Amino acid sequence: MGANASSPPGSSDGSSQRPKLEDIPECCIALVLSYLDPPEIAKMARVNRAFRAAASADFIWIPKFPSNYNYILDKLPDLGLADKGKKVMYGGLCRPNSFDGGTKEVWIDKRTGGVCLAISSKAMSITGIDDRRYWNHIPTDESRFQTVAYLQQIWWLEVDGNLEFKFPKGTYSMFFRLHLGRVGKKSNRRIRNLDNVHGWDLKPAQFQLTTEDGHQSVSRCMLDNLGHWINYHVGDFVVEDSNALTKIKFSLTQIDCTHTKGGLCVDSVLICPTGLGKELIFVDGESCKKL
Repeated sequence: MGANASSPPGSSDGSSQRPKLEDIPECCIALVLSYLDPPEIAKMARVNRAFRAAASADFIWIPKFPSNYNYILDKLPDLGLADKGKKVMYGGLCRPNSFDGGTKEVWIDKRTGGVCLAISSKAMSITGIDDRRYWNHIPTDESRFQTVAYLQQIWWLEVDGNLEFKFPKGTYSMFFRLHLGRVGKKSNRRIRNLDNVHGWDLKPAQFQLTTEDGHQSVSRCMLDNLGHWINYHVGDFVVEDSNALTKIKFSLTQIDCTHTKGGLCVDSVLICPTGLGKELIFVDGESCKKL
């Protein structure tokens, strides 16, 4: 009778050992991971060696990319991602990558794969920018581009820009990133000079964007938040064709010449999917009037 008894679980002969996580076929793990968001996939890859290998499967990552990711890669020839696995490529595109001589940055949101873009003040046309009585480019760690345009004083404020870019289909929001007061060079020191801030409490500044298909968004805001970086909502635009260049013109103006204004830092323009834009700290409400 004893000779016919079965071995208990975990006995030395191993005939009845329970299956473990590492026994699950890699292809099955990869299939399950394909239903998760990228940050969740990254967490699961830390479970064990099998999960780590499964998380690198290209078929998991291909659907996570924006439809225009090859266009983005063409913009970044020095990035060296074209011959990498899709997991490495996705991670590389989630980091801000500069192009157009360092005046623009593009990245994808790691959770949604949405395309985001930033445009430096150096890529914009600013009235009086070459006259140091009015404007200076000052270095600062508080800008992703390491420099901002600082307005000393002027009667006529006009900042214009344009962009041509292939965005995936969807709705996008645009913001001007501005700061009242001169910023310091080192962000960790948080030096603020507000002495030269004047003229912004009399009339609102106007923000505007126009697309090639005739869509226009205009808003007016009082610039009254001293000493803080604020993303002022310019407006939204819709992309219908992912394969076509989206052409946008945008501007910031305050052209009431009855008074001077000064002490303004212009850092950049930000563009991101509208859902992500709602997560930014921005001014859009009682202090801004949509026209």
